[in-house]
Amino acid sequence: MESISMPNQQQLFALFAALNLIAFLLYGTDKLFAKANRSRISEKALLLTSALGASPGALIGMVVFNHKTSKPKFRYGVPALLALHSAASYWLSYS
Repeated sequence: MESISMPNQQQLFALFAALNLIAFLLYGTDKLFAKANRSRISEKALLLTSALGASPGALIGMVVFNHKTSKPKFRYGVPALLALHSAASYWLSYS
């Protein structure tokens, strides 16, 4: 039986970058859908991507597309997730 190895730093960085790009694109797509009166991406999906580690991409998407910035759960929730992710990253790196 083969053992499963842990991902290396480059793999983790690539995963993190891809996840953040997806979050950024989700916010942009939802903004386009909102303008076109099309079916929207759920707030739950947008927040879930942020919670799964893509808070930087989500926050950048919110600012660039000026999307969901007036809703308190996004305006305060996404930056709070970013602070939590930053603290966890620091702790994991230096503990």
